[in-house]
Amino acid sequence: MSLNGLMMQYFEWDLPNDGNHWKRLRDDAKHLSEKGITAVWIPPCFKGTGQEDVGYGVYDLYDLGEFEQKGTTRTKYGTKEELHEAIDALHEQGIQVYADVVLNHKAAADETEVFKAFQVDTNDRQKAISDEHEIEGWTHFYFPGRKGEYSDFEWHWYHFSGVSKDEKTGTEGVFQIVGDGKGWADDGEVSNEFGNFDYLMFADIDYGHEEVIEETKKWLKWFINETKIDGIRLDAVKHIKSSMVDELVNYVRAEFGEDFFFVAEYWEQDSEVLEQYLANQDFDISMMDVRFHYALHEASVDPENYDLTQLFDGTLYHDNAKYAVTFVDNHDSQPGQSLASFVEPWFKPLAYGIILLSSYGYPCLYYPDYYGYYAEDVDYDGNQELIDKLLYIRQQFAYGKTESYLDDARCIGFTRSGDDEHPEGCAVVISTADENEKEMNVGSLHAGETYVDVIGYREEEVTIEEDGSAVFAVGAGSISVWVPKEKIEA
Repeated sequence: MSLNGLMMQYFEWDLPNDGNHWKRLRDDAKHLSEKGITAVWIPPCFKGTGQEDVGYGVYDLYDLGEFEQKGTTRTKYGTKEELHEAIDALHEQGIQVYADVVLNHKAAADETEVFKAFQVDTNDRQKAISDEHEIEGWTHFYFPGRKGEYSDFEWHWYHFSGVSKDEKTGTEGVFQIVGDGKGWADDGEVSNEFGNFDYLMFADIDYGHEEVIEETKKWLKWFINETKIDGIRLDAVKHIKSSMVDELVNYVRAEFGEDFFFVAEYWEQDSEVLEQYLANQDFDISMMDVRFHYALHEASVDPENYDLTQLFDGTLYHDNAKYAVTFVDNHDSQPGQSLASFVEPWFKPLAYGIILLSSYGYPCLYYPDYYGYYAEDVDYDGNQELIDKLLYIRQQFAYGKTESYLDDARCIGFTRSGDDEHPEGCAVVISTADENEKEMNVGSLHAGETYVDVIGYREEEVTIEEDGSAVFAVGAGSISVWVPKEKIEA
């Protein structure tokens, strides 16, 4: 990650199924670079259950919009050729590309197979609620449209650990597949929710099977060589053997270098769980800071009762900032999703001010928070103008050590001290209540300088005292960022 590196999640759940998203990304590359975006996280780019699939219903990892399969050649986002054009355009602008990779399950098999399994309690996957018996499930993947191109590997029932339906009887639930060496991943390897959260959905991939491990590594090598991506966002790792994730990360780094970036999505608020997962991965990957997202959500929905001094408690931002990818919202948290925890629009400028302007974590800007949401049930058109101001501040002023001022439940702030190349620094104040102010110190080297709110919400000017301190104001339910007046570009 470069100095002041900034990731952008360049998709949302409700993007139109027009096949033009890779083109939009290609055409936006120069603009993103100018705004300080250093990496783009793209949606799952392989063939899903159909053209409408966001990408998490994985069918064929080798089909990047190239073969006529599941009723379509292109994915929701476009063709393989257009994907390449988008990645090339980003690389030409010096922007890295992180691919969203889904390795937990496969969906929309080509044929059913008969095999032995038993049904388990959905709330306790270690508890059998039926005897072992023959069921029929969608587990045979042979990809007739691809005809063995890139890989002739066929998936069968013994490559999976569970399915969600017995086609013989029409019974739905969670079925654990029976066979030599089969079973859920060990309890310490996956989340312990529901007794054991190895099974999530569709046909659950069995990473205890040697053929699966070999094929997954083969695909990863092919995929990275094919797309020239710079990193991977690993989806749903709480459902995948942690030792397998570590093995795959080590394999990729051995093949493509130690700088290849990984960020894991483990949807969990307990910092101890995430800390243990990081330890299992030898602290060599990043993780999405889920608890911090929920803290922002909670502050936005109940500001009168939310204590801002506790905003960072139990977050990766606070405890393991080196490994934290901070985000305000994402495709899972937006309204209508199972993990919906939307940060209210009034609070988004404050939230982005925190993640974009502090020195902690690797911030991620969410596409619709910038460009607007497509979903009709989300009443928010984005705030590109305000975020552009924050991006400008990030590029020009947000450098050096962060000094936090967490002494008021409804008004907090922080300063950035600057560095040798950017000595100005800045002072950030947010309020979730009435108009307020906070005394903070920006350093004695700024004594006598005049500071203004570069966002433009406050019209007054502030003079820095001899010791570097000053009182910085902020409007009601707002954010202000104070910088030296003479340093603002006209």
